[in-house]
Amino acid sequence: MERHTREEKIEAIGKVIDTLDRLRVECPWDRKQTYESLRPNTIEEVYELCDALIKHDDADIRKELGDVLLHVLFYAKIGEEKGAFDICDVAESLNAKLIFRHPHVFGAVDVADSHEVEQNWEHIKLKERGGNRTVLAGVPATLPALIKAYRVQEKAANVGFDWEERSQVWDKVREELQEFASEADKMDSENMESEMGDVLFSLINVARLYDINPENALEKTNAKFIKRFNYIEAKAKEIGKSLKDVTLGDMDAWWNEAKSI
Repeated sequence: MERHTREEKIEAIGKVIDTLDRLRVECPWDRKQTYESLRPNTIEEVYELCDALIKHDDADIRKELGDVLLHVLFYAKIGEEKGAFDICDVAESLNAKLIFRHPHVFGAVDVADSHEVEQNWEHIKLKERGGNRTVLAGVPATLPALIKAYRVQEKAANVGFDWEERSQVWDKVREELQEFASEADKMDSENMESEMGDVLFSLINVARLYDINPENALEKTNAKFIKRFNYIEAKAKEIGKSLKDVTLGDMDAWWNEAKSI
């Protein structure tokens, strides 16, 4: 792949800004967009980028990054029109934050590894002017529950609230499973829901402690299940039946076939 110079990169970003400036004036759709109207599209674009990242599809990653970049520039353009900020303010604020949060690079702080960097990161964010007032304040309330659980555990661990040995977490998992089983025996739906949440939270803790991102792990399992289930459905269609008309034994056999593909 051709490597671009710094000047070429800056020029390319400038072209997009110029194009967006023109669209904001001349295109009826672009002209009417607001923070609120763009927000759902932004969420969709980020999820599409995540799909491409999971697939390691470089061409698609490049395309989806472009879509996300467009949204960043679009929000900055709207901010500029409101007189609140522009893309220069966004970039300068980001650069200042990066420098402030990396004293081991731009200052005199020494760190041994990436774990110490993460620990310092949380302490630094608490000191930032206008930053998070509490350790967990920076976790967005609207994050999906699985990702949120991982992030709150990670942030708590970075300030010392963690297991002394990661193997200790298995006792917690067993404890939570037993508590759920006890409530399941009683068929107490409210307590079952609560205990299931505790089971899932403890398993996410296992993933974190063993350096596994639970979101990525679950997404790969989702994809694996979908592929195998689609195989079962295709096999049923081959013999002219729907899934509800075949036996569980047939489905199990086809599932095992799909596992070997």
